[in-house]
Amino acid sequence: MKYEERLQNVTVLGAAGKMGSGILLLTAVEMADLSLQPENKDKTFVLNAVDVSDEALHGLMGYLRTQVRKLAEKKTVALRAMYADRADLIENYHIIDEYIFDVMNIVRPVNGMEVAYNSNIIFEAIKEDPALKVKIFKQINENSNVEPWFFTNTSSIPITELDEKAELNGNVVGFHFYNPPAVQRLVELIRAKNTKDEVNDFALAYAKKLRKIIVASNDIAGFIGNGHFMRDALHGMLEAESMVDDFGGYVNSVYAINKVTQDFLVRPMGIFQLIDYVGVEVCSYIMSVMNPNLDNEDLHSTLLDKMISQGITGGQYSSGAQKDGFLKYEKGRPVAIWDVNTKKYVDIAGFSADVDAKLGAMPTSMKPWKAVNFSKKKDASLEAIFTEMNGMSGKGVEIAKVYNKRSNEIGRLLVDSKVAANDADVNTVMLTGFFHAYGPINNYLK
Repeated sequence: MKYEERLQNVTVLGAAGKMGSGILLLTAVEMADLSLQPENKDKTFVLNAVDVSDEALHGLMGYLRTQVRKLAEKKTVALRAMYADRADLIENYHIIDEYIFDVMNIVRPVNGMEVAYNSNIIFEAIKEDPALKVKIFKQINENSNVEPWFFTNTSSIPITELDEKAELNGNVVGFHFYNPPAVQRLVELIRAKNTKDEVNDFALAYAKKLRKIIVASNDIAGFIGNGHFMRDALHGMLEAESMVDDFGGYVNSVYAINKVTQDFLVRPMGIFQLIDYVGVEVCSYIMSVMNPNLDNEDLHSTLLDKMISQGITGGQYSSGAQKDGFLKYEKGRPVAIWDVNTKKYVDIAGFSADVDAKLGAMPTSMKPWKAVNFSKKKDASLEAIFTEMNGMSGKGVEIAKVYNKRSNEIGRLLVDSKVAANDADVNTVMLTGFFHAYGPINNYLK
C-alpha cells in the first residue's frame, strides 16, 4: 500500500484533547494536501476524530477551522499551485476559504470507536494508562476490516508491552509528539521488539512530510524525554525538601530551586513550573509507569503524593491556560507557592527578596533564557555566563552547579543504559522537546 493510500482512512483517538487535537490538525492538513494532488483527485480521504465528549468535539471543530485558516494564510503561494485548475478561485481569500472547506470536509467527528475498524492507521492520544490502551487497541485490531497500524503517543509506556498484550503482531510504533504537536518540532520514534519495518518506514516518511525532527529512542520506559525530565524533576523536589532550613521554610525552598533552575541555569521554566505545566498528577503517573521497569532506582516522589492528596494537580485547561500546581498563576505568571504544611498558597512577593539575597548574585553576563536561546550568538553567551559562574561562589551558584552535574549524569545514564544511542540524541531531545538553551550533557559548569 502506497503512502497516500495508507492515509486515505485514518482515525485519531482522543482527538479533542490537547495532544490529540494537534495530531488531528497536522494529519488533516497532510491528508488534504494529498487529496489536492492531481493523481489523487479521484480518491476519498477520511479522518475520524474520535472522542468521548460531544461538547469537546464541537470545540475541536472550531479550533481546527481557526488553525487551518492560520496555516492557509501562510502558504497562499503553494495553495495557488494546488488550485491552479480552479478558474473560479481568483482572490487569495477565495483560495483560503476553499482550502479550509477541503480540510474540514475530510474530518468526521464521532464518539464511537467503530469507525476505526475501517482505518489503515490509528493515531492514539488517550490517557497514559497501559491497561486502557491495550483494551482499545485489542478491540480495534480484533474487529478491523483491514490490518491497522497503531501510532501511540505514549511518553513512557514500553511499546513492546502494548504490542504483546494487545496482540498487534508488530503493527505498532511509538510516535511521541511533544506538546503542542502543531508547534513542537520533535517526535520521539520508538520501535517495539517486533515492530515491522514497513510501519517504521511509514512513520519516518510521515514525520518527514510534517517537517519534524526525529530522534529514535530504544524501547525502555520513559524513553529519552521523560527519562531525563522525571529524574531531573525528582532531583529538584528532593533538593527543595532538603533545603527547607537553609531558606527559612518550605515555600522559600521551592521558590529558590525554581529560580535557580530557571534563571541560574538559563532554562525557559523553573523545574516546579515545568512540573505544573505537564501536570502534578501526570508526572506522578509517569513515574509509576517507569518505576517497575527500572533497575536500582526508585523513581517516586512522596512530595507529589502529598500534592495530589491535597487536591493540587496542575496541568492545563482546554484553552491552554495553566492550572495551579506547586505555583499559583495569574495571567500565566507565578504569584504564590502552595505550602503542603499549611495547605494554602503563600504570596511570593512576601518572601522572594529574602530568598534572592540568600541565593546571591548571578553573573553580570547573565541574560534571560529567551534572549540567549534565540540569539545568533547563543554559544558565546552561554560560554560567557558559565565561565563567569565557575569563578563565583554563593548559594545559588552552588545549587546550579550541583543541579547541572546531576542533569549531566542523567543524560549519560540514558546513553549508558542504551535508552539513547548517543549524547547528541539526548541533547537534541532536551533542546527541541523542552526548549533548553543547551543540552544536559555539557562541560559548562565545573
